[in-house]
Amino acid sequence: MAGILARHGFRALATRSNVLLPTGAQASASFSTCSTVAPVEAASNFSRFNLSGSMAAVGGGMVLGWVGGGALGGLAVEADAEANSADLSAIRADIDQLVEEGHGPLLVRLAWHAAGSYDKSSNSGGSNGASMRFSPESDIGANAGLGLARDLLEPIKSRHQDISYADLWTLAGCVSIESMGGPSIPWRQGRVDAEDGSSCPPDGRLPGADAGQAGKTVQHIRDVFYRMGFNDKEIVALLGAHALGRCHEDRSGYKGPWTRAETTFSNEYFRELLENTWTLKKWSGPEQFEDPTGDLMMLPSDMALVWDKTFRGHVNAYAADQDAFYADFSAAFSKLMEVGVPNFNKPWWKFW
Repeated sequence: MAGILARHGFRALATRSNVLLPTGAQASASFSTCSTVAPVEAASNFSRFNLSGSMAAVGGGMVLGWVGGGALGGLAVEADAEANSADLSAIRADIDQLVEEGHGPLLVRLAWHAAGSYDKSSNSGGSNGASMRFSPESDIGANAGLGLARDLLEPIKSRHQDISYADLWTLAGCVSIESMGGPSIPWRQGRVDAEDGSSCPPDGRLPGADAGQAGKTVQHIRDVFYRMGFNDKEIVALLGAHALGRCHEDRSGYKGPWTRAETTFSNEYFRELLENTWTLKKWSGPEQFEDPTGDLMMLPSDMALVWDKTFRGHVNAYAADQDAFYADFSAAFSKLMEVGVPNFNKPWWKFW
């Protein structure tokens, strides 16, 4: 067996590594999420395990490391330390420190906006490349303020040269969500960085806050997310990230938080949508909605989730069941972090 593996470029993992295995696999569980993990199959219904030894059994087969480094699709897992020396545990600790300092929502927004530019018809955009480091993507209005997030992560990148910016940004988003009380997000390494801005996606791919009319805003949301390959249920789950953070008038023109716990991930966003009373805010800024206290706000694109019957059904479900929201958000956000990443779309028979 060793000779066969060697001829095809595989090596048995000799170091201790966290991997994702299908739920129910026989192993000793140690839940260490968003760190050194990589899917063995699809990025859903996984449990996390620490595996020791030279080979790890999965069903009737074996978990293998790809000598070339980085996590590839299908059967690949985190490569061994010799091939991939990024210290993901240390990187996670650094990200956790930024979350402790209150920067978690901003890091989630960076990961979201880096990935949310994907277009499935042209297979362009997405998290691969981390092209927001370059103009014109860094300058578009929807990304205003994200230079702060990139600057926060720069010292981590300087200390850990073996991780790409694209992997660092997406990992930061996943770790931040979990550290703020949200679900664990399946994540794997393997994104590469663009060398310049030639691959920057065009402006207009990220969801806007308002299309001028209720019906048009609903359709705009669908157009943006359908372009990336998401369905209505995934759309509502992903927008649940508005439980975090706030709008800043000097960046987007809008002002205020969605919930009263800006650094806690929960289903409170959906509860506020349904249980609070929302009226148009009387001010000189763009159209937004406020609650009776004036402390909380919703954008027209948030209200679209209760204006549309199909969207509202998912809002009702998530407001009533946080566990269901967490499960669906985890799957959808992991998918968002991976759309358009070439290394994650190679069938197993093309590894060599």
